[in-house]
Amino acid sequence: MRELNQLLEGLEYKILQGSLHKTITDLVYDSRKVTKDCMFVCVKGAQADGHVFAGEAAEMGASVLVVMEEVSAPENVTVILVEDTRYALALLSAAYFDYPANELKVIGVTGTKGKTTTTYMVKSILEGAGHKVGLMGTIETVIGEEVIPSANTTPESYLIQKYFRKMVEKGCDCCVMEVSSQGLMMHRTAGFTFEIGIFTNLEPDHIGPNEHKSFEEYMACKSLLFRQCRIGIVNMDDVHWQDVLTGHTCKVETFGFSREADLRAEDMRCIHRPGYLGVTYHTAGLLDFHVEIDVPGKFSVYNSLTAIAICRHFGVSVEVMKQALKGAKTKGRIEMVKVSDEFTLMIDYAHNAMSLKSLLTTLKEYEPGRLVCLFGCGGNRAKSRRYEMGEVSGELADLTIITSDNPRFEEPQAIIDDIKTGIEKTEGKYVEIIDRKEAIRYAIKNGRPGDVIVLAGKGHEDYQEIKGKKYPMDERDLIADILKEGI
Repeated sequence: MRELNQLLEGLEYKILQGSLHKTITDLVYDSRKVTKDCMFVCVKGAQADGHVFAGEAAEMGASVLVVMEEVSAPENVTVILVEDTRYALALLSAAYFDYPANELKVIGVTGTKGKTTTTYMVKSILEGAGHKVGLMGTIETVIGEEVIPSANTTPESYLIQKYFRKMVEKGCDCCVMEVSSQGLMMHRTAGFTFEIGIFTNLEPDHIGPNEHKSFEEYMACKSLLFRQCRIGIVNMDDVHWQDVLTGHTCKVETFGFSREADLRAEDMRCIHRPGYLGVTYHTAGLLDFHVEIDVPGKFSVYNSLTAIAICRHFGVSVEVMKQALKGAKTKGRIEMVKVSDEFTLMIDYAHNAMSLKSLLTTLKEYEPGRLVCLFGCGGNRAKSRRYEMGEVSGELADLTIITSDNPRFEEPQAIIDDIKTGIEKTEGKYVEIIDRKEAIRYAIKNGRPGDVIVLAGKGHEDYQEIKGKKYPMDERDLIADILKEGI
């Protein structure tokens, strides 16, 4: 229960009809969840426009409507006009849950790559130092022992504030979250200030009819984070780092391999032995110590260096950082699965050409006997992704195993044929096995000493989407079954 005039504090609005002297029982933005005496915010979404359901919401008992265009409503219903209902929802949600972010130190990580892994590294380090840490991201939201699967990288503003309040109630003192460009563009993170905002990197991605109109818009959305945080920490090695800071209002720190960076990585070295890939490096500048992590590649250095740059502000000791980074793991992000003492197998979420190229290029630096890449592509998505991923794997992998991903409403064979179109531009060898479990069985059965085998595309996902339904399918379970069955 909240007083309406208190919820509207900090929000610019115009009263079209009705009174502000009302008690609100709930804040709702989905017309299917309207309850008696609730406030219904008419949000325009990709699939539906809440304004269409305004009258229905009033009939169902909503006593207040928040709109950005005029609607028809009974006289006893208060109608409030705002410029942007998404922005209003964020501010109203913060007020409704009594500004929980004020009781947390919130860390926001934005960038094209590295967000998920970095947030888990930060959580691991801060918990090692005695903090109680909430997490929000692509895979899940974690609040104490409660784990909530994610629908979006950055949840809707109402959910963010709801989760913040639950974190405070569970005793959390900080929260680390992934902040997507979509989340920033749609004002999901409005209504509070981040303690620290982080920029990892920026590459052309998420450009299209349902995402960003252009790379410039994508970059501009990322920059919004640095007008909403106290401390901004940015990757100086990325060519866009200064553009992302356009209009910033925060104190700025830099990290990277650059000698100009405030926190630097030096003397990077790859470590590999059968079944294990890792990397070591030395931090210099703001901190000075040696780091070893059980995840391969230069991007792992960036992720861990980002985490170090953040946790430095929490007074975490070097020993705690080193120990936490050594054991930090992220489901579906270069996740090693032990199947043999002779070769290495891993699961990774790489599901577009850019991420697959980055992953395979990194793994080639470890000079594997063979680099084997198993992947498929999602149905009802751009065909160009299939051609591009096929070409990347054909060029970089010694063997590609083409299989099924989430075919959705397409035939798996048609998707595979598109991938083959890309591979056949190269001289890369490939086999095609539609059934993903059988494809994985083939990869394991034919593994050779020194091989590195990547199961790409599914990562943390534990389902396969076919003709509108999600069927249970976790690659870890498939591997366990295959090993149990004796390959």
